[in-house]
Order: sequence, then structure tokens, then C-alpha cells
Amino acid sequence: MSIGAAAAERVRVTTNLGAFVIELQRDRAPLTVENFLNYVRAGHYTNTIFHRVIASFVIQGGGVDIDYKPKISQKPIPNESGNGLKNLRGTVGLARAAGPHTGDCQFYVNVADNADLDPLPTRWGYAVFGKVVEGMEVVDRISISPTGAAGPLKGDAPLQQVIIQKVELLADSSAPAASKGTAAEPPPADAPANPAAPPAGATPSPALPSGSGDAAAGATPPKPQ
Repeated sequence: MSIGAAAAERVRVTTNLGAFVIELQRDRAPLTVENFLNYVRAGHYTNTIFHRVIASFVIQGGGVDIDYKPKISQKPIPNESGNGLKNLRGTVGLARAAGPHTGDCQFYVNVADNADLDPLPTRWGYAVFGKVVEGMEVVDRISISPTGAAGPLKGDAPLQQVIIQKVELLADSSAPAASKGTAAEPPPADAPANPAAPPAGATPSPALPSGSGDAAAGATPPKPQ
């Protein structure tokens, strides 16, 4: 079945540097898409920031407000990284802490192809649940923001805040022509199976150390070495 076979769900992320549109891929990441939309409907992302920006890697936000305080999140969800969607440039994934099933409200946009975030037979990956279909130039603009320490964040934080003013579900959700007829990749046969239910767990800390693989903490995808 092609992604364009049914009306695509899309959201617009409006920031103080411009807006971009994400097409959600519910057919491959139903739990992650519904989790994200629950936060969108609740207005959770209004006046949050992209608190972690690394050029040629990712921009990440949704869990820290403009006062650098962590937003209250709902319980974590199961990891859907074995859905066949890869962390390619322009795709959107769910950030998490060190444990595989710790993703909640934080999301990231891949600014480059990041194969290190995909699952392997020996480890979990980071679940892709959408892709940017409009405004990738805005994502690129955010990704080259000068960064450093800000508030309690020790690094990779934009020195001039990049504020998410709102995230809204678009009423006109028809897929753009460029994305129609694109077949989704089948899940890799050796990817870890998704669990039936999420484990109990604490909200990931907004502290953002760099790391590699599942050793990365602070609800962040790992930084490739």
C-alpha cells in the first residue's frame, strides 16, 4: 500500500524562524503518531523551544519551555523503531532517554542521513514517525543556529532561542504530489519486536550529554562518533 493511498495527516510547526510541515506516517508508527498528536491537541508544544541543535545531525525540541524548565509529559510509549522507516534527512523521530521505551513528548528532525539512529539486531533504534514535506529550509536555518550553554543546558542550545510558537493539525491533510505513490519500506526482518505495553518509567531529564548508541541519556538521540 502506498502512503498516498489514504489522506495523510499533517501538522504545521510554527517557530520564530519560520514554519515547516510534517506528514505523519501512522501506517508505520501508529502508537508514536497518536502519542505525538495527543500532545499537539493538548497545546503542549506552545512556547517550547528547540533546546538541542547540532548542525548536520538533528534539531530537537518539545520538552523544554522558554524558561528552560522541563514540560510535564505523559507516560512513555513502546519503541516503534522496527517499523522500516529510516532516519534519513528530513524525517522526524521520537527522542528518548537511554532505555528503549522511554520516548514521550520530545521529537527531532534529521538534518542529515543518520543511520546510527536506526535499529540493529543487537540494539534498539529511534522511531521515525513522519517526514518534513514543506519548509525544510526552515529546519536547515534552525540547524545552523550558534549554540552553547543556555540556562541549565551545558551545550548545543541555541544562544538565541528558537521558539516553537505552536504546532497545529492541518485541516487539509491531502498528501502533496511529491509524496504520493511512494511505497513504504517493509520492516527489517531482524529488527527488535515492539513490546505490547510500555514499561513504567520516569520522565527523561532535559540534561543533554552526548553519547553513542543506547548509552545516550537525556531523551536525546545519540551523537555519531
